[in-house]
Amino acid sequence: MTSREAVTAVAKALTDQLVVCTTGFISRDACAAADRPGNFYMIGSMGLAPAIGLGLAVTRPSRRVVVFDGDGALLMALGTLAMTVQLKPANFYHVVFDNGAYASTGNQPTPARDVALDAVATAAGYPRVVRVEEERALAAALAPWLAGPGPAFLLVKCAPSATPPAGRIPHEPPAITERVMGAAAP
Repeated sequence: MTSREAVTAVAKALTDQLVVCTTGFISRDACAAADRPGNFYMIGSMGLAPAIGLGLAVTRPSRRVVVFDGDGALLMALGTLAMTVQLKPANFYHVVFDNGAYASTGNQPTPARDVALDAVATAAGYPRVVRVEEERALAAALAPWLAGPGPAFLLVKCAPSATPPAGRIPHEPPAITERVMGAAAP
């Protein structure tokens, strides 16, 4: 499966969760697949989606928070894995779409081609780590993974999308923030 197919499958499976999407094509694909007020689309801050999602999860414990991350972005901020495990938010779900490439900047290879990110999450202490490599496996794993407690980590191995990216995010950054703040309000 391609990263676009994987992002679309996960985005369409979500309901009322707050979602923080990493910058680049993952945000664009998530927006194209299932734009909604509870989605925070990162624009230009690679590596920070898990930290923002963690902040939301800690401050809104009654809401499930799902982070859409990329392999290259995760590698930029591995310390967030340890912080997540230390805080133990039961409402935090971290999905990493690992296509082995910095897709948004030209598909240069990431170090994730040689690093098992699911093993890194396990070593950091995530209590639930799932790895899927096929579309059917993703479909089968997603509902039980989302239904269980967090913090949880889902590694989705995929290929870079061969087609042009989804269109740009149609919302300006202040509007994205306002939408998510409204959706996250108690």
